Amino acid sequence: MTKISIIGAGSAFTQEIAMDILLIDGLEGGTIALVDIDAERLEIARKLVVRIIGLTGKKWEVLASTDRREVMAGSQFVINQIEVGGLQTVRYEYEIPLKYGVNQCIGDTLGPGGLFKTLRTLPSWMEIVRDIEDLCPDTTILNYTNPMSAVTLLTSRITSIPVVGLCHSIQNTSNQLAKYAGVPYEELQWRAGGINHMSWFTELTHQGQDLYPLLKEKIKSPDLLRKDPVRFDAMKYLGAFVSESSGHFSEYIPYYRKRQSLIDLHCSSGYNGATGYYADNWPLWRKENDEKILQQLEGTLPLELESSNEYAAIIIEAMLKNEPKVIYGNVPNQGLIPNLPLDGVVEVACMVDRNGINPCHFGSLPEHLAALCRSNMAFFDLAVGAVLGNDKEMARHALMVDPLSAAVCSLAEIGEMFEELYAAEHDFIQVLK
Repeated sequence: MTKISIIGAGSAFTQEIAMDILLIDGLEGGTIALVDIDAERLEIARKLVVRIIGLTGKKWEVLASTDRREVMAGSQFVINQIEVGGLQTVRYEYEIPLKYGVNQCIGDTLGPGGLFKTLRTLPSWMEIVRDIEDLCPDTTILNYTNPMSAVTLLTSRITSIPVVGLCHSIQNTSNQLAKYAGVPYEELQWRAGGINHMSWFTELTHQGQDLYPLLKEKIKSPDLLRKDPVRFDAMKYLGAFVSESSGHFSEYIPYYRKRQSLIDLHCSSGYNGATGYYADNWPLWRKENDEKILQQLEGTLPLELESSNEYAAIIIEAMLKNEPKVIYGNVPNQGLIPNLPLDGVVEVACMVDRNGINPCHFGSLPEHLAALCRSNMAFFDLAVGAVLGNDKEMARHALMVDPLSAAVCSLAEIGEMFEELYAAEHDFIQVLK
């Protein structure tokens, strides 16, 4: 019988992922185990999944507990979506760096925000992995928690259990590119590879025609350029479109957020790069999502049975039914992209079947694109090493190689910023020596 555990079930991902799983054709029953340390949000998630099961008419059992060891034994799949101390720290991670000139839009992957989210998240996740090894060692781990690369990298270094990091940026970006180019999505062809939030569409064609000359011509129109300002500007100079939104991507490279004139020119509203967008809105989004689910449970909002474009259920279906599917996953490199660190984590196409997740060899990236990925991978390597080695100096060095912090601050200023953040978040992170 199929058993799937969702850790951090209070997350906004649960509705889409549970819906996708329950809509798998031919998978009529099993057990979904929900875990969250917030009992109130766990109960909302439990009621939601029970309601979806009722709408599908299938025969699934739902277990829910604030103690993961009570419910996760024997799981074939463990889906990670935990958030550690985010509500209490989101203002620190935006406002303290801003004092030093480090202007973040999202701040959950790289930069000061990404570093301290890593320091908050990984110790808790390590404890969960040890329980997975004890209770369901034959499982496959599907990770949705950001910082995606850091969480997946750490997992690959502490356990032999298969892990894949999952995102929706390739799905979403390929859809956007089809619309930007004015071609049917079903006819778009591409090759994409790199790291999470910085995968590069190195080939983009329609019926054998390279679409990049067309896109470069089309962005001469200010209207199109405004729709994705950072990514289109980077495409113009770097020659390839990147997989993550303009706002996220602007933080991972040193070119767009290092002075106000550039922010005004390239980083507009919302996910296109607005200053403090995540810090200002994430607590509100979380509250609104909970309220929406409660309204769906009460029947005042419809709960539609619709599949999403997330990869978790695609993997589960492919493995259980041995029906090969292709997803884009974050996996240990091991030569998949030879000019990126072999012991790092990369994002590539993967074929999934009963044998599990089988990454596809991508080959070398153009060197200038690889260099931008390597700058981020060095940050992740240091941040993960800091947690594994309980090494405060290594964590400080991670911030010193962060592209945005380095573009704005001196080494002394980065050190001061690190210490101020460390003091502010002392209660939320593992004490480093």
